[in-house]
Amino acid sequence: MALEHAILVSLLEQPGSGYELARRFERSIGRFWTATHQQIYRVLKRMETDDWVVAREVGQDGRPDKRTFSVSDTGRDVLTAWLREPVQPEAVRHDLAVKVRGAAFDDPAGRAALIGEVERYRAEHEELLTRYLAGEKRDFPDDAAPTTGQRLQHVVLRGGIAYERMLLDWLDEVLTELRKEA
Repeated sequence: MALEHAILVSLLEQPGSGYELARRFERSIGRFWTATHQQIYRVLKRMETDDWVVAREVGQDGRPDKRTFSVSDTGRDVLTAWLREPVQPEAVRHDLAVKVRGAAFDDPAGRAALIGEVERYRAEHEELLTRYLAGEKRDFPDDAAPTTGQRLQHVVLRGGIAYERMLLDWLDEVLTELRKEA
Protein backbone atom coordinates (compact mmCIF):
# COMPACT_ATOMS: atom_id res chain seq x y z
CA MET A 1 0.00 0.00 0.00
CA ALA A 2 1.12 3.49 -0.70
CA LEU A 3 0.59 6.46 1.57
CA GLU A 4 -1.56 7.91 -1.21
CA HIS A 5 -4.13 5.15 -0.74
CA ALA A 6 -4.32 5.67 3.02
CA ILE A 7 -4.82 9.41 2.42
CA LEU A 8 -7.56 8.78 -0.15
CA VAL A 9 -9.42 6.49 2.26
CA SER A 10 -9.10 9.05 5.06
CA LEU A 11 -10.34 11.88 2.84
CA LEU A 12 -13.29 9.83 1.65
CA GLU A 13 -14.20 9.19 5.28
CA GLN A 14 -13.95 12.93 5.92
CA PRO A 15 -12.35 15.77 3.90
CA GLY A 16 -9.76 17.75 5.82
CA SER A 17 -6.63 19.86 5.89
CA GLY A 18 -3.12 18.47 5.91
CA TYR A 19 -2.96 19.15 9.64
CA GLU A 20 -6.23 17.30 10.23
CA LEU A 21 -4.97 14.36 8.17
CA ALA A 22 -1.78 14.23 10.20
CA ARG A 23 -3.86 14.16 13.41
CA ARG A 24 -5.96 11.29 12.01
CA PHE A 25 -2.78 9.38 11.25
CA GLU A 26 -1.66 9.90 14.84
CA ARG A 27 -5.03 8.86 16.26
CA SER A 28 -6.36 6.07 14.10
CA ILE A 29 -4.82 5.44 10.70
CA GLY A 30 -1.45 5.15 12.42
CA ARG A 31 -2.69 1.85 13.84
CA PHE A 32 -1.82 0.30 10.49
CA TRP A 33 0.01 2.93 8.44
CA THR A 34 2.37 5.59 9.76
CA ALA A 35 3.45 8.84 8.15
CA THR A 36 5.08 12.04 9.33
CA HIS A 37 3.45 15.45 8.86
CA GLN A 38 6.07 16.25 6.22
CA GLN A 39 5.31 13.07 4.27
CA ILE A 40 1.58 13.78 4.33
CA TYR A 41 2.03 17.36 3.06
CA ARG A 42 4.49 16.26 0.35
CA VAL A 43 2.16 13.48 -0.87
CA LEU A 44 -0.90 15.76 -0.75
CA LYS A 45 0.89 18.26 -2.99
CA ARG A 46 1.74 15.51 -5.50
CA MET A 47 -1.82 14.13 -5.32
CA GLU A 48 -3.20 17.61 -6.03
CA THR A 49 -0.85 17.97 -9.02
CA ASP A 50 -1.99 14.55 -10.30
CA ASP A 51 -5.66 15.57 -9.78
CA TRP A 52 -6.32 12.87 -7.17
CA VAL A 53 -7.47 15.47 -4.64
CA VAL A 54 -8.99 18.92 -4.83
CA ALA A 55 -8.08 21.69 -2.41
CA ARG A 56 -10.42 24.42 -1.26
CA GLU A 57 -9.44 27.54 0.69
CA VAL A 58 -11.33 27.92 3.97
CA GLY A 59 -11.24 31.23 5.80
CA GLN A 60 -10.72 31.21 9.56
CA ASP A 61 -11.35 34.06 11.99
CA GLY A 62 -8.16 35.30 13.60
CA ARG A 63 -6.03 32.63 11.92
CA PRO A 64 -4.57 32.10 8.47
CA ASP A 65 -6.81 30.46 5.88
CA LYS A 66 -6.47 26.70 5.58
CA ARG A 67 -6.67 24.35 2.62
CA THR A 68 -9.16 21.52 2.95
CA PHE A 69 -8.73 18.52 0.67
CA SER A 70 -11.31 16.16 -0.78
CA VAL A 71 -11.03 13.27 -3.24
CA SER A 72 -11.56 14.03 -6.93
CA ASP A 73 -13.20 11.65 -9.40
CA THR A 74 -9.72 10.71 -10.61
CA GLY A 75 -8.65 9.95 -7.04
CA ARG A 76 -11.73 7.81 -6.49
CA ASP A 77 -10.94 5.88 -9.72
CA VAL A 78 -7.33 5.34 -8.57
CA LEU A 79 -8.50 4.06 -5.18
CA THR A 80 -11.12 1.80 -6.75
CA ALA A 81 -8.49 0.24 -9.03
CA TRP A 82 -6.14 -0.28 -6.08
CA LEU A 83 -8.90 -1.78 -3.91
CA ARG A 84 -9.47 -4.43 -6.57
CA GLU A 85 -5.80 -5.46 -6.84
CA PRO A 86 -4.75 -8.68 -5.10
CA VAL A 87 -2.86 -8.32 -1.81
CA GLN A 88 0.32 -10.30 -1.28
CA PRO A 89 1.31 -11.58 2.17
CA GLU A 90 3.65 -9.09 3.80
CA ALA A 91 7.12 -10.07 4.89
CA VAL A 92 7.61 -9.52 8.60
CA ARG A 93 10.82 -7.93 9.80
CA HIS A 94 11.17 -8.10 13.53
CA ASP A 95 14.52 -7.03 15.00
CA LEU A 96 13.57 -8.20 18.48
CA ALA A 97 12.89 -11.75 17.24
CA VAL A 98 16.39 -11.88 15.72
CA LYS A 99 17.88 -10.59 18.98
CA VAL A 100 16.01 -13.26 20.94
CA ARG A 101 17.44 -15.96 18.68
CA GLY A 102 20.87 -14.38 18.95
CA ALA A 103 20.71 -14.45 22.75
CA ALA A 104 21.76 -18.10 22.57
CA PHE A 105 25.21 -16.83 21.53
CA ASP A 106 25.54 -14.06 24.10
CA ASP A 107 26.82 -14.24 27.66
CA PRO A 108 24.54 -14.02 30.73
CA ALA A 109 25.10 -10.27 31.04
CA GLY A 110 23.95 -9.79 27.44
CA ARG A 111 20.87 -11.95 28.03
CA ALA A 112 20.07 -9.91 31.16
CA ALA A 113 20.30 -6.73 29.09
CA LEU A 114 17.98 -8.29 26.52
CA ILE A 115 15.45 -9.04 29.28
CA GLY A 116 15.41 -5.32 30.08
CA GLU A 117 14.89 -4.50 26.41
CA VAL A 118 12.03 -7.01 26.08
CA GLU A 119 10.41 -5.58 29.22
CA ARG A 120 10.68 -2.05 27.79
CA TYR A 121 9.27 -3.19 24.44
CA ARG A 122 6.44 -5.02 26.22
CA ALA A 123 5.54 -1.92 28.25
CA GLU A 124 5.27 0.15 25.04
CA HIS A 125 2.95 -2.41 23.48
CA GLU A 126 0.89 -2.66 26.66
CA GLU A 127 0.43 1.13 26.51
CA LEU A 128 -0.55 0.88 22.84
CA LEU A 129 -3.15 -1.79 23.65
CA THR A 130 -4.51 0.45 26.41
CA ARG A 131 -4.85 3.33 23.89
CA TYR A 132 -6.56 1.05 21.36
CA LEU A 133 -9.04 -0.17 23.98
CA ALA A 134 -9.76 3.40 25.12
CA GLY A 135 -10.28 4.44 21.49
CA GLU A 136 -12.62 1.51 20.95
CA LYS A 137 -14.67 2.47 23.99
CA ARG A 138 -14.75 6.13 22.88
CA ASP A 139 -15.41 5.61 19.15
CA PHE A 140 -17.57 2.47 19.12
CA PRO A 141 -20.12 2.53 21.95
CA ASP A 142 -22.19 -0.63 22.35
CA ASP A 143 -25.52 1.14 21.90
CA ALA A 144 -24.67 2.77 18.56
CA ALA A 145 -26.06 1.63 15.22
CA PRO A 146 -22.87 1.82 13.15
CA THR A 147 -22.65 2.64 9.47
CA THR A 148 -20.78 0.36 7.08
CA GLY A 149 -17.76 2.65 7.33
CA GLN A 150 -17.81 2.58 11.12
CA ARG A 151 -18.14 -1.22 11.16
CA LEU A 152 -15.13 -1.52 8.86
CA GLN A 153 -13.11 0.96 10.93
CA HIS A 154 -13.98 -1.05 14.03
CA VAL A 155 -12.95 -4.37 12.50
CA VAL A 156 -9.54 -2.85 11.62
CA LEU A 157 -9.19 -1.59 15.20
CA ARG A 158 -10.15 -5.02 16.56
CA GLY A 159 -7.39 -6.48 14.37
CA GLY A 160 -4.93 -4.10 16.00
CA ILE A 161 -6.21 -5.06 19.45
CA ALA A 162 -5.88 -8.77 18.64
CA TYR A 163 -2.34 -8.21 17.30
CA GLU A 164 -1.25 -6.34 20.42
CA ARG A 165 -2.71 -9.04 22.67
CA MET A 166 -0.94 -11.75 20.67
CA LEU A 167 2.33 -9.80 20.81
CA LEU A 168 2.05 -9.34 24.58
CA ASP A 169 1.42 -13.08 25.03
CA TRP A 170 4.49 -13.83 22.89
CA LEU A 171 6.63 -11.32 24.82
CA ASP A 172 5.58 -12.96 28.09
CA GLU A 173 6.72 -16.29 26.65
CA VAL A 174 10.03 -14.75 25.51
CA LEU A 175 10.61 -13.33 28.99
CA THR A 176 9.90 -16.72 30.58
CA GLU A 177 12.48 -18.40 28.33
CA LEU A 178 15.11 -15.66 28.73
CA ARG A 179 14.75 -15.71 32.52
CA LYS A 180 15.51 -19.45 32.54
CA GLU A 181 18.96 -18.60 31.19
CA ALA A 182 19.65 -15.40 33.15
